Amino acid sequence: MRTIPVLLILLAATAGCSTTGNATKTTLLPETTGRPAATRAIEGSLLAPLEGGLVSQSGVEGIGERDRVRALQAEYRALEHAAIGEAVTWQGASGAVSGSVVAAQPYRVGTQDCRQYTHVIKGGATSREIKGAACRNADGSWSRLT
Repeated sequence: MRTIPVLLILLAATAGCSTTGNATKTTLLPETTGRPAATRAIEGSLLAPLEGGLVSQSGVEGIGERDRVRALQAEYRALEHAAIGEAVTWQGASGAVSGSVVAAQPYRVGTQDCRQYTHVIKGGATSREIKGAACRNADGSWSRLT
């Protein structure tokens, strides 16, 4: 009789822990519209500490707000999930801009894990490579070092 309540508790605790798709794929999240508000809020809280990321320093023309979000998502994915040297690519909504982010070997500063990373942004005939570093916060977000 104790098994049923325990199973119900385990089932309830793991109800939101399912995955779909290919776990090794490094694709970016779709546009923020059409996704639940809770998902957008979590994503925003993880991206905000990057303070615009390296893309904010690019100076490449033609990058709209949706493109910046895609670029910032790529920076987060590279820092949080990508293997050393693995490129995480993104494509702008209009197709006019694109980029790739590559994170280096993680290292420790005090109690924080940090990584250097490079973001190459292409827009029209312009290509810009920007280098930076970020450290992981306890909540899973990354703060860019300036």
